[in-house]
Parts: sequence; structure tokens; C-alpha cells
Amino acid sequence: MSNALALSGVSAGYGSTTVIENLSLSAAKGESVSIIGRNGVGKTTLLATIMGHTKLHTGSIRVNEMDVSGLPIFERVAAGLGYVPQEREIFPSLTVRENLQVAARPGPWTEHRVCEAFPHLAARMNNDGNQLSGGEQQILSIGRALIGNPSVLLMDEPTEGLAPVIVEELVAAMTRLRDEHDLTILLVEQNTRVALRFSERAVVLDRGRIVYDGESAKLSADDELLDSFIGVAG
Repeated sequence: MSNALALSGVSAGYGSTTVIENLSLSAAKGESVSIIGRNGVGKTTLLATIMGHTKLHTGSIRVNEMDVSGLPIFERVAAGLGYVPQEREIFPSLTVRENLQVAARPGPWTEHRVCEAFPHLAARMNNDGNQLSGGEQQILSIGRALIGNPSVLLMDEPTEGLAPVIVEELVAAMTRLRDEHDLTILLVEQNTRVALRFSERAVVLDRGRIVYDGESAKLSADDELLDSFIGVAG
């Protein structure tokens, strides 16, 4: 199976500061991978680097076999990347429909299909972004990424700040995306149990380097190993 995403020897950061160092990581088409680790180890920077928001010092980034290392963000999106940022970054003064329209690209994901995937969003299409709850804003951020018709979806802390019941609804929606659509998903998630439950494969970062790349079930079943990576078991 060919890779939808491949990083080779990537070192990157902000200005001259290196945050991730000599990192190599690949994800096959349709594979879901959860990226976990303590705060400040480079998880968000990893996704930002893939999208082109940081300075790439060394290495290469390939999306669907295309080298995007030197490309601007809009060309990386055209190559197949979709991004759900930690801050959601929806347009507060635009309606839900308008937020979707500004990101739309040709492909199977249309406004109708997004509404089918997220019925709660369909009921709020004429509401402004700033009229939505935190959970609704997060769903809109995911819908906006999907309507760009990516093959690789990067999700940064989608459950952050949400009530437990909303987290469960959001994880259910993410699971449907994983199971029903041929998307490669990289999920950065501080909620370790959610991350390990979502993806069969987990990658643990520490100080900008990969210290574990393997089965999520192995980490879930070994509190001592998980604690050595994360700092708290669970």
C-alpha cells in the first residue's frame, strides 16, 4: 500500500529554533495515526510543519508521492492536505454555510455531504460562526476541512475544552469519518485515552523526536509504559 503522507529526516521550528528534529514518519492511504505526548514536545509543530506554517530546516515532506516541502500552504492544500487547527479558526462573522463555501474545492465532499455527516451542523447553516457552541465550532472546523476534499486530514486537539458528552459525540463523528471514508488521518490529541481508542497505531513524541511508533492497544494495556511516555497513566 502506498503512502499518503511521508516525512523523511524532517527538522523544523520557528526561525532558527528547532522544535522537531530528524523526524521520519509515514502513513498509508486510509490509515489513522494518533500523535500523543506531553505538552510542548512538538505535536502541534509537527502538524504545522506538514502544512507549511513553520520553517523547514532539513528533510522532505511528500503528500501522495508529491514533494511539497517547498510549496506554499495553498499548494499543499491542492496536493491533498486538510487541516483542523487547535484554535478552530472559523470566521465568526460568516454563517456556517459561508464558512464552508470559502473552503470548498471540487470533489465528493459537498455542502450536502457535510450536512449528512454532521446533522447538528445542518440545522445551524444560517447562524454566524460566533453564535455556535464550542462543540459546534469544532464540527464546523472539521466540515470546513472536509469540504476542501483532502486525502490527508490533520486534526490538532479537536476535543480540547469540550464537555465530556460533546467529546463523545465528536469522537463518534470522527470514527465514522475513519471507517466510512478513505481518508488518512493524523490526530494530535491530549486526551490520551481518546487518541488510543481512535487509532490502531500511535506515535509518541518526546522533545521533537519519535520515541514510540506502534500499536495503540499495547500502550492502552500497559499503564507503566504509558506513564513513562506521557507522565500520567491515562
